[in-house]
Amino acid sequence: MLKPFALVLFLFLPVMLLAQQTDTLVRKIDSIHAQVQVKPVKQYAYTDVITDNKLLNTSGKPVSVYQVARKPVNRDGIFYLLAAIVLMFGILKASNNRYFNNLVRVFFNTSLRQSQLTDQLLQAKLPSLFYNIFFVLISGMYVFLILHYYGKIDLQNWLALLFCILAILVIYIIKFIVLRFAGWLTGYQKETDTYIFIVFLINKILAICLVPLVIIIAFSGIDIVKITLVVSYALIGMMMAMRFFRSYGLLQTSLKVSRLHFILYIAGIELLPLLLIYKGAVVFMIKNL
Repeated sequence: MLKPFALVLFLFLPVMLLAQQTDTLVRKIDSIHAQVQVKPVKQYAYTDVITDNKLLNTSGKPVSVYQVARKPVNRDGIFYLLAAIVLMFGILKASNNRYFNNLVRVFFNTSLRQSQLTDQLLQAKLPSLFYNIFFVLISGMYVFLILHYYGKIDLQNWLALLFCILAILVIYIIKFIVLRFAGWLTGYQKETDTYIFIVFLINKILAICLVPLVIIIAFSGIDIVKITLVVSYALIGMMMAMRFFRSYGLLQTSLKVSRLHFILYIAGIELLPLLLIYKGAVVFMIKNL
């Protein structure tokens, strides 16, 4: 009797368990559904990310920016030329370091009379010649860059650069010849030699000071170039004033000239020819170069 009962129980027990699990699962689903229906739905405020962002300034007035097409300028030739000039100065200083030190010491010495350093500089003819050539090169480059800055010539006009260098060379050769002739004619050869020495001494120091300024003018932006040009003008003006006071201080006792006459000489012999040559050179380069 137990075997049939066990067989029936074995067959219907899984069905009863499955029915019980299904009933339990249905109750859980109904409970979750009821909780979802009872729980209130949260309301979220609508925000515009673009309009409400204070950093975007969407309510401001639109502004148009005009862009100019960039025209790159090839400055490789100027770079190599300036590198050669700086190399030349380095070689001059390394090979004639004593001359360079004496040059600086004499420049800052207020009195040149009976100075052994002055005599040493006068005897060093070859280093003096090379420093004068260095002055002609750097001053010619300076004039060339100024003309380019004011839109007179193109930066790639190498003929104009050569013309600027040759113009500086011709100016100082003529000045040297005229001064030596005037000294021979008037009998003031010693005073003339002293004045020529002061002129070329200040030119050498000016050339050394112009090297960094010329590099800045050649490769910097417009704003920096404007400031550099003002500094260079002030430097040249200071050197010209120093040339006047140093020359007058050494020559006033022997030449017996007043300051007014000496100023008129500086204006007539030094400044006026330079201005006339500059004006003529600009006109010539605009028409022919």
